[in-house]
Amino acid sequence: MAGKRHALSARRLPCRRMTALRPTTLPVLTGLLLLLAACAPQQGRSDLTTVAGSDPERGRRLMARYQCGSCHRAGEVFAAGGQLGPSLDRYGQRSYIAGELPNTPEMLQRWLLDPPGLLPGTAMPSLGITDDDARDMAGYLLSLR
Repeated sequence: MAGKRHALSARRLPCRRMTALRPTTLPVLTGLLLLLAACAPQQGRSDLTTVAGSDPERGRRLMARYQCGSCHRAGEVFAAGGQLGPSLDRYGQRSYIAGELPNTPEMLQRWLLDPPGLLPGTAMPSLGITDDDARDMAGYLLSLR
């Protein structure tokens, strides 16, 4: 066995010569890296996950009062076991509202105030939520991580 060479070690792999990058490649690669960096999750961007002046605990209670749980499952909201609408668990990690609108504090508040006005044909009804209630409910939903 000592005199025999292993089959893989006897095979020679072709050596490929490294080629230099073309001068036009560097700007393209730089642009691509910048684009990828912009798409990466931003650490410490609390402006996208919190609602200024909101009371998330009040928002949780309001979700029970507006009976959001009749359609949605939602965190620790009382009686929120609905299955008609999507689960709202970990809502703060979502990028879009209803799969269409950017999930920002401002847009979420507008959505809670008038879903059909933002997305005609949506199954989510307008519930007569006040501005203050929408702020607190958005604060609660965005806190669900």
